[in-house]
Amino acid sequence: MSDTDVFKGEEVTLEEMMAAREQRSFRQLSLLRKFEGQSLLCASMNIPGPIKSSESLNKTFQSIINLVKKDLRGRIIFEKEVHQKTGWEYYCLSDLPVSELKTKMIAIETKISIGRLMDLDVLHLVNGIPQPISRQGLGFPRRQCYICQNDAKVCSRSRKHSVIEMQEAIAKFIKINH
Repeated sequence: MSDTDVFKGEEVTLEEMMAAREQRSFRQLSLLRKFEGQSLLCASMNIPGPIKSSESLNKTFQSIINLVKKDLRGRIIFEKEVHQKTGWEYYCLSDLPVSELKTKMIAIETKISIGRLMDLDVLHLVNGIPQPISRQGLGFPRRQCYICQNDAKVCSRSRKHSVIEMQEAIAKFIKINH
């Protein structure tokens, strides 16, 4: 697989990404209301640029989801996968307490290099509103940038790295792991 194969897919527009984000929020709220009192895992990939879905990205996503399913065996109440050009999504309701579920997801995000490409968000309802469980709230450090190892949020907000730089790093992670 060449580095360019990783990002061989259909481009998405900003409007499509915003609509997908809105749909994701709606799904999260709907699932948390339907399965009241349960913990929700919402998994997606953190991929910069206009290509969010390709054969290689989708295979990587599925390999991480398989690890999640293995780790949560016997604790999954409901699961749903959404496959769309704006990126694949996985929703999983678990009977694990939110802090325990988030700790397991942090382990997956940090255990293998491609785990860093995933957003494994854990949410629960607080006053009827989906609230994410933060890494810092559980005593874990912020995520590191996969290029320079600094705080990923700082790099992202300051646009420290170009889309091309980030895509090259992602392609390298995927190539090493497949």
